Amino acid sequence: MLCNETTSTRDLILLGLKRHGERSVGEMAKELQITEMAVRRHIQALEKDGFVQTKLVRQAMGRPTTKYLLTEKGEERFPRNYLPLTLGFLKDIEELSGIDMIHVLFEKRKERLLAEYANQMKGCSFSERVEVLAQIQNDNGYMVEWKKIDDDTYQFIEYNCPISQVAKAYPVACACEKKLFKELLQTEAVVDNCCAAKDEAGYCSYTLKKPSVDG
Repeated sequence: MLCNETTSTRDLILLGLKRHGERSVGEMAKELQITEMAVRRHIQALEKDGFVQTKLVRQAMGRPTTKYLLTEKGEERFPRNYLPLTLGFLKDIEELSGIDMIHVLFEKRKERLLAEYANQMKGCSFSERVEVLAQIQNDNGYMVEWKKIDDDTYQFIEYNCPISQVAKAYPVACACEKKLFKELLQTEAVVDNCCAAKDEAGYCSYTLKKPSVDG
């Protein structure tokens, strides 16, 4: 971010919306000391990218005023450190109910994700399921790269694991992810070659093999 003038102006617009909640073009132009036309150009780009949305505010008299505010995607541009809270809750649950309850929670999460994503795999061949899985993981921030090794085998690499610190404390998180992959891909042949939470590689690598009967 802040690599050039255009990006910097858009960052400042996002920062202003974060601070004030919602702003008009005129308010942003005055704050940034640029023209309203320039603000509209940047806002259009931010809307197209899904960071900003519009809101019509009715006035006592006259036409409604157009205000702009951050979308959920826009909100996520700002740092949020959920890790201490998450780990704190998990440690409290372990202390109160034991490690078995932690396993139950991660299994529950796996089942929830399975129910959420299974429909996206319906009617897909194995290679299509791998592609859909990669898109799902990319959407969740895993930075996936995958490639076909042979007719039956794929290499699947995740260069970023958003839950790696949680998984270091509770390896059951990785075990449940592997189970999720097996159930979504409908194969038992999922091999975890290395893990960002356990190994020094800094990424997670899997070998995915098509089942004997591709369903």
